[in-house]
Amino acid sequence: MPIANAIAETNFQLPGQTAFYRGKVRDVYTVGGRLIMVASDRISAFDHVLPRAIPYKGQVLNQIAAHFLRASADIVPNWLEATPDPNVAIGHACEPFKVEMVIRGYLAGHAWREYKAGKRAICGVPMPEGLKENDPFPQPIITPATKAEEGHDEDISREDILAQGIVNEAHYVQLEKYTRALFELGTAMAARQGLILVDTKYEFGLKAGEIFLIDEIHTPDSSRYFYAEGYEERQQRGERQKQLSKEFVREWLMANGFQGLEGQTMPDMPDAFVEEVSERYIELFEHITGQPFERADTSAIARRIEGNVMSYLAQG
Repeated sequence: MPIANAIAETNFQLPGQTAFYRGKVRDVYTVGGRLIMVASDRISAFDHVLPRAIPYKGQVLNQIAAHFLRASADIVPNWLEATPDPNVAIGHACEPFKVEMVIRGYLAGHAWREYKAGKRAICGVPMPEGLKENDPFPQPIITPATKAEEGHDEDISREDILAQGIVNEAHYVQLEKYTRALFELGTAMAARQGLILVDTKYEFGLKAGEIFLIDEIHTPDSSRYFYAEGYEERQQRGERQKQLSKEFVREWLMANGFQGLEGQTMPDMPDAFVEEVSERYIELFEHITGQPFERADTSAIARRIEGNVMSYLAQG
């Protein structure tokens, strides 16, 4: 069976379009006071976009994000207005805060690498002695990062954010409150699906002086999940945790000699691996949301997306 079509990029000219931005994964069009975010099938790891797009990945991310944005709308207002196409989200254009609010419930990923290197604080937040990889923190910790235009985001402390005037104190206090409340909701929703929300990040912006939640939330691109079943036993035996995230893509790249470092060559992605990644993303959708995934028609994917966006904009 031939591999399904994927969309690596879009190049629309929308009526009233005033700006266009291509991120690692999303193509973002500005029309009036709205953002039109097209979730492409690009996939990134180690801050590099991989050479091949993954069928249905954009649809998976867009629909997971919409699922959680709708579920959290009573906690914090968010940017989302509509999803006129499986790969598209349309909503309010906000002025983004130049920090990402990273929150960690467990000692994993970047926090574990810092801990293993002997550090007992991250972003100015102390980490207790005697923890093993993937152990829970006594309570979730917020470890912000500055948003880099290119390359790696950088850890930053609350104190430095305030001292540098990146966010004012009143706003920052509110961002922390929202971050904790969203993480609590995400943790509860994950638990109902037999999952543990390990860590995630949120982005916020301002519109008319009000804080809005922007971008995606609780997707496998922005979050790490463990399977709850067997978690305790694996911890006791010192085994690796079963993850529901794109970590398997990073592991494949590392096994093929790529970690995004200078001088390293991105490996070719064979069809079989592209299909495996696609199926894993669909599995992620179904496991995270508890809903069956309906594969959109990809026979003329760019035309489908453009047509649905134009129809929505024509409604005013």
